[in-house]
Amino acid sequence: MRPKAELHLHIEGTLEPELVVELARRNRIDLPTFDVEDIRARYSFANLQSFLDVYYENMAVLRTEADFYDLATAYLRRAAEQGVRHAEIFFDPQAHLSRGVPLQVVFDGLSAALKESGLSAALILCFLRDRGAEEAEQVLRAALPYREHFIGVGLDSAEVGYPPSLFRRVFEMAAAEGLHRVAHAGEEGGPDYVWEALDILRVERVDHGIRAMEDPQLVARLRAERIPLTVCPLSNVRLRAVPTLRDHILPAMLDEGLVVTVNSDDPAYFGGYVDDNYEALRRELGMTDDQLDRIARHSFEAAFVYGA
Repeated sequence: MRPKAELHLHIEGTLEPELVVELARRNRIDLPTFDVEDIRARYSFANLQSFLDVYYENMAVLRTEADFYDLATAYLRRAAEQGVRHAEIFFDPQAHLSRGVPLQVVFDGLSAALKESGLSAALILCFLRDRGAEEAEQVLRAALPYREHFIGVGLDSAEVGYPPSLFRRVFEMAAAEGLHRVAHAGEEGGPDYVWEALDILRVERVDHGIRAMEDPQLVARLRAERIPLTVCPLSNVRLRAVPTLRDHILPAMLDEGLVVTVNSDDPAYFGGYVDDNYEALRRELGMTDDQLDRIARHSFEAAFVYGA
């Protein structure tokens, strides 16, 4: 199994049905069903919004430091089994603050898991774009006392209607604090979202970015500046960004000389962890060992700890 880094992974998206049930019982939370297979059957989505509805509903079981510790520990154990040597992990503090879970609980649980895992890993704090720029700034200010626990900021949730330019100020604040910067762009939103992420937010990596291929000038810039793209193939299929994996543009992105990486996004919901994505590319797209090895090398080049 080839060594790799994973750079586009939402820790809340690793919440497997078995853990949903375990944490619900631990915290005495009433679920519509405690049948694991019934819960798993709901992990079928028509679009990004239908996914987010289930995603946030399940997240209600995360209440205590122990819950966040167990969530991250389960992911890190599985990641190591899949050849991951380094992980840069997204988390969404707003999704927890809005439920009354303090930041310290989130940081303490996740950080303890990372420290004890033995796997190289770091946290990236993401802003939920649908909650607006003002709230993002408030969250960053609230998180700065925990600065030692995260290396960067990101921008996630539904793209359409929330262009990167809305978040200029909070990304400037993050840059002033020496934080790395990434943003979801070019999955739902078009190439213009990628341009804004680069020119206005000054991101160092673009998360997803598959629609950048619609703009040859943008492709040329990404290639010339070696800006990494954290592509999530199985996620793209599950959320209907591409019809089937065989239609995925990833091989063309490689052919264009782009710094493409492969990641799992929200693996509990999208049918596979990172090595499952690699194997699906081999199986469905006929990608060769040389191509997959190049992607794995890109992942270390693009990692903030190793390369960028």
